Amino acid sequence: MRKTVLFCLIAGFAAISATAGIAAENQGQAAGAEDILEGLEDRYAGRNFSADFRQESTLKAMDITDTASGQAWFKHPGKMRWEYQEPEQHVIISDGETLWIYRPADNQVIIGDAAKYFGTGKGASFLADFTLIREAFDVSMEKAEENHWRLKLVPEEKQIDLSAIYLEVNRQPLDITEVVTENAYGDITRIYLDNPEFHPDMKDKLFDFRIPQGADVIEMDEQ
Repeated sequence: MRKTVLFCLIAGFAAISATAGIAAENQGQAAGAEDILEGLEDRYAGRNFSADFRQESTLKAMDITDTASGQAWFKHPGKMRWEYQEPEQHVIISDGETLWIYRPADNQVIIGDAAKYFGTGKGASFLADFTLIREAFDVSMEKAEENHWRLKLVPEEKQIDLSAIYLEVNRQPLDITEVVTENAYGDITRIYLDNPEFHPDMKDKLFDFRIPQGADVIEMDEQ
């Protein structure tokens, strides 16, 4: 059971105007994946932001779907904080080197190597370092609708725990509104992002964690 809960947590791991990269669309031409990616890079790369999120995680083999919601913060490069408020409080924090998962109800802290679990853009970590998209994925257009696009990101190196990521991108404003991840087992995690807000001076203390006294500490690699 502990492994299943941990998997769900990691799997759960998550803009204002069109930029010059989308100029072709404004001229009546169909924007391509490269145009959209350039616009998203102008919007997100190197910038710190927060957003409300809703998450749906489905384990296909067990036919189980869990839902959760909270608020997330992303600081370039590679720092994330996911505060889950419903259905129970817990937090996932990465300072780019260490990953902490803290469940206050159990007074339990799980510690792992952030690079091992997030280094290739897994767990929506590319939101904290947009350069990972070009470095680790092949990007193509999945769908173009009147008000949004859907991009497909396929890892350049085959991974069992990540087969594809889909980005739902609003046209105006140019926001990432949904991140969908799939793995080789058919498990799917959907993260809906709302109310994005950029923070030029986001504090590093958001991504630092001090283990509470008396907490049960578990090394992730020992699971």
